Amino acid sequence: MAKKLLIVEDDKNISYIIAENAKIEGYECDAVYDGEEGLKKALTNVYDLILLDLMLPKIEGFDICRQIRKEKISTPVIILTARGEEVDKILGLELGADDYITKPFSRRELFARVKANIRRSSGDSGLSDQNGNIIKIQSVVIDCEKYKIEKNNISVELSKLEYDLLLFLAKNPNKIFPREELLKNVWKYDIGDDFYGDPRTVDVTINRLRNKIEDDSANPKIIQNKRGMGYYLTDSD
Repeated sequence: MAKKLLIVEDDKNISYIIAENAKIEGYECDAVYDGEEGLKKALTNVYDLILLDLMLPKIEGFDICRQIRKEKISTPVIILTARGEEVDKILGLELGADDYITKPFSRRELFARVKANIRRSSGDSGLSDQNGNIIKIQSVVIDCEKYKIEKNNISVELSKLEYDLLLFLAKNPNKIFPREELLKNVWKYDIGDDFYGDPRTVDVTINRLRNKIEDDSANPKIIQNKRGMGYYLTDSD
């Protein structure tokens, strides 16, 4: 069955080009041109990925992303933006987007990102636990069979991307991973491709994860950073 995309883009020429190229790539598409209709579609239909512009009539892309994550919809979201301001990209990621791509972009770049995010989200990430269903890291417990996270016996809600990132680090404790390696192993981007993603995407996702599992996200004890080298998870207090 063909994967289905939702395109929320108010520029009809860009939307048409994306939709036509998506069909060539084998995807089905719904395309809408304002935020109100985009939010309605995202909340009432099932998609494999959402391509979301930020500057939209009626409801901005930021608010759409915030609302669908509030409703616990884990569909991957790639932000489409022509804005150069770093704060817009970072805010979109903080609200739960999986990645962003800046206009203008090539067909090859766009669909490399689309394919990687769908592959990861559909469960083909290769991160399932092979040695046991339970992984314990300090006060955090990962139930791999139920895709459930608890901290101090209290359930923690993670997005699919956050869960994949935590599980990957937990299965490789105390090993330092550069951002590019995390993009390859968790986001499933090909680091041999010019379009494998922005390493800053990793930083923002790590911060989101820390806010959910650390006692003090400003002084993390579980997911740590080795300056100039990358991130690692420590399984000891």
